[in-house]
Amino acid sequence: MKKIYNRILSIVGNVITVRAQGIAYEELAEVKTKRGRSLAQVIKLDKDLVSLQVFLGARGISTADEVRFLGRSMKVVFSHNMLGRIFNGSGLPLDKGPSIEGKLIEIKGPSVNPAKRIIPRHMIRTNIPMIDVFNSLVESQKLPIFSVSGEPYNELLARIALQAEVDIIILGGIGLRYDQYLFFRRVLEEGGALSRSVLFIHTASDPIVEGIMVPDLSLAVAESFALEGRRVLVLLTDMTNFCDALKEIAITMEQVPSNRGYPGDLYSQLAARYEKAVDFEGAGSITILAVTTMPGDDVTHPIPDNTGYITEGQFYLRGGRIEPFGSLSRLKQLVNDKTRPDHRAIMDGMIQLYAKYKETEEKRAMGFRMSRWDEKLIKYGEMFEREMMDLAVNIPLEKALDNGWRILKSCFLPQETGLRSELIDKFWPQ
Repeated sequence: MKKIYNRILSIVGNVITVRAQGIAYEELAEVKTKRGRSLAQVIKLDKDLVSLQVFLGARGISTADEVRFLGRSMKVVFSHNMLGRIFNGSGLPLDKGPSIEGKLIEIKGPSVNPAKRIIPRHMIRTNIPMIDVFNSLVESQKLPIFSVSGEPYNELLARIALQAEVDIIILGGIGLRYDQYLFFRRVLEEGGALSRSVLFIHTASDPIVEGIMVPDLSLAVAESFALEGRRVLVLLTDMTNFCDALKEIAITMEQVPSNRGYPGDLYSQLAARYEKAVDFEGAGSITILAVTTMPGDDVTHPIPDNTGYITEGQFYLRGGRIEPFGSLSRLKQLVNDKTRPDHRAIMDGMIQLYAKYKETEEKRAMGFRMSRWDEKLIKYGEMFEREMMDLAVNIPLEKALDNGWRILKSCFLPQETGLRSELIDKFWPQ
């Protein structure tokens, strides 16, 4: 039975408070005003005082308006007809297409029982050498992309969406500018990937509570597809906006702040989303790549700091490139031995030589005379950055490994590379 109340005790920002009994946390309600109806969600319970975040904002709401509790939490419609469609943070169509009919599924359900998970063992190819060769993306992995504002992280996500060897792409945009939303839509349409994609888009002008919903909607739909045997890649941008939305609501609710004003349960909030990454036994999988923009490029900021404890490595995007130092895929060793025998050797050997190149660059900047070895390292470093690190490079893994051998031959003698002789005999270019 729906509970109806005709008295709102207080209106603070976009949060209203009523006195009610038998209400559950995160239960939905409908607020009826002169301008129409708006959904609201319970965000705090204090005995019989119930605080709700109004989706469309509290403007126009009066204390005499009607609040009708719906007796259920947020759900989203799941259907195969969602593919190729774009929805807002409430799960409603944003692309002016027809409403979706299907079964309602819960969002924010529990993570999968560990007994039902299997060890990740399949590589997801992206045709980006700095991922495929040096930090392979593994099916069911959860990885953040640490970056700063202004870096091409959305362009990187769009390219991964086009090229990743998965069945379905779920894109969750949180606090996007409208031009960023149009960019994703245009790229996926022109690249032919929209037909296998589902987009949940929250723009900066949309209600804050919808931004918090986007990861949950994305992951709930991804889980339903994965249970049908699909390999699903969930792309989230930007989780910093998600955390800032949590912070804003916590301040409104006068919660005791933690580090830098963020709520004390920030770790739990992030973990509840990232732990949805899973490889189901006998079914499909969910892999998560999520952008985290670091305020002030500070990796000790609470958002990247908490994220690093949850996820299985990270990609650092700096200067328009994925940095080889600091970037790490902790699961790459599970798949590197299943690609080509020279994969791990090329990965380790080229990074070691690139580190020596960076040392040589420092020597050159300080005015030291360059030796013949230093000159080889400088040539190698420039070729490595241009032909491997540049995000414009778009080649399969095998071609990238061949390029690695070609670069090494262009700069060094075989014995100078530090690679095993049996690999040199087999793969050194003739």
